[in-house]
Amino acid sequence: MPTFRKLLVANRSEIAIRVFRTAHELGIRTVGIYSHEDRYALHRFKADEAYQVGVPGEPLRSYLDPVAIVALAKQHGVDAIHPGYGFLSENPALARACSDAGITFVGPSARILEQLGDKTAARELAQKAQVPVLAGTARAVRHLDDARKAIEKLGYPVILKAAKGGGGRGMRVVADAAALAGALEQAQRESQTAFGSNEVFVEKFIRRARHIEVQLLGDKHGNLVHLYERDCSLQRRHQKVVEIAPSPSLSPELRDAICAAAIKIGRAANYENAGTVEFLVDADSGEFYFIEVNPRIQVEHTVTEEVTGYDIVKCQILVAQGARLTDEEIGLVQDKIQTRGFAIQCRVTTEDPANNFMPDYGRITHYRSASGMGIRLDAGTAFSGAVVTPFYDSLLVKVISKGIRFVDASRRMERCLQEFRVRGVKTNIPFLINLITHETFRNGECTTRFLDETPDLFRFAARKDRATKLLTFMGEVIVNGNSLVKVKPPQVRRTAAPLPTYDRTQPVPPGARDELKRLGPEKFSKWIRDQKRLLLTDTTFRDAHQSLLATRMRTYDMVRVAEAYSR
Repeated sequence: MPTFRKLLVANRSEIAIRVFRTAHELGIRTVGIYSHEDRYALHRFKADEAYQVGVPGEPLRSYLDPVAIVALAKQHGVDAIHPGYGFLSENPALARACSDAGITFVGPSARILEQLGDKTAARELAQKAQVPVLAGTARAVRHLDDARKAIEKLGYPVILKAAKGGGGRGMRVVADAAALAGALEQAQRESQTAFGSNEVFVEKFIRRARHIEVQLLGDKHGNLVHLYERDCSLQRRHQKVVEIAPSPSLSPELRDAICAAAIKIGRAANYENAGTVEFLVDADSGEFYFIEVNPRIQVEHTVTEEVTGYDIVKCQILVAQGARLTDEEIGLVQDKIQTRGFAIQCRVTTEDPANNFMPDYGRITHYRSASGMGIRLDAGTAFSGAVVTPFYDSLLVKVISKGIRFVDASRRMERCLQEFRVRGVKTNIPFLINLITHETFRNGECTTRFLDETPDLFRFAARKDRATKLLTFMGEVIVNGNSLVKVKPPQVRRTAAPLPTYDRTQPVPPGARDELKRLGPEKFSKWIRDQKRLLLTDTTFRDAHQSLLATRMRTYDMVRVAEAYSR
């Protein structure tokens, strides 16, 4: 089996670093790419090599040019490209460009991406596999009139979805006809920005649903397994906020049925590499429906890794090299795959939950993360001094907790979030703490509407920020004095300072400066080189302007003691 020498990750931030780490463990040299706006991002420095793509002023387009990325890969001897998630991960153009250039694409083939990356084509495949699907349009709608005609048959409410991508982008719920035109325009614009296509389709909307997805892994030899499910019901604006594995709300019978349906779809597509089959479960009827396949690794793959013990990125790379799932290095046999305990992932973002989750940007003045038993952190550019820019997703760090029971994982997550200290930018940590500690969450009863229907989650206690206030006060007093103290008491030395003895009647001993003046620079330099003894430089007389803090002597004090010190 051939092995990769160089792996390029066509992505940025947290997922790029995640792939770099596994590649390093496999002995593969890593290559990163970065836009001009990302030139100080951490993923650039985590790679063994990193190269700029695109031009200044195009922070998103830089990561969306498959021709330029593959050309750069060829230039630097790359033999495999991992797309991560988002950007070009579901775009068959990248997989096709890799194939044409003789570079391995770490993911499904271009054929599978075309078949499953297009959400409408994936619905057709699910129907052929006899998996239940939600009522919706068979083809993407491009115009308002097309959407109106489709909804006449479906009835409101409906949901508009991007046909060429996922991750919550390009999605809008439409409750009535009056909101359709604006929602369609917004969904098309967002889809165009995120995926380079404005195609959207219409689907019937379930009011009380649970979002369940099944992790699949297939190889090039016809083997296909599932790694059980994740519960991704906790969403805001169709963006997942918290993910759980396995789902605490599914019965064993329903879990088996959903996983079997996912395998049916995977086999119908001859699926290979990592992918996720997503379903909606009607919380009232218990029926489940196929919604889409994400033919890539997911943001929330971490929770599946924690409860099954398998490194999904490692499996992706080895499968792309031609390994079988049953090979010892992977060891994936369906009957032997089990879950142990529960894992929860919270996405810590630089958003202000008290201001409608407005993204916050700027320099992180202080960053202290948490750790401890059962905690995993997958972070991007998260450290003191890092700059959060407005150009990309606001994800700061993914926090994953694990416990034998769901309540154990919940308690561990709450403790971990409380330990975080992030200053300089707002974060959604107060919101996440409210969510994790809510009784409905602890009972595993949340649906996709939970965040919208629970206003208590958005009531936050005022942050005391004691440490920052104390340090600010101390700095102000040290530099400018205490404004409350009108008359500063004179400093009184309780013990006399020791005074060295010296003879004022003797001349000042000659020093190195005298030699410099006598010999001149060139001869003085030669004199230094000719010395066999150790020469020391006394730096006591440094004034405060040469130090970051005024910890040395002031010029006034130096002048007063110079005469005595010279003797």
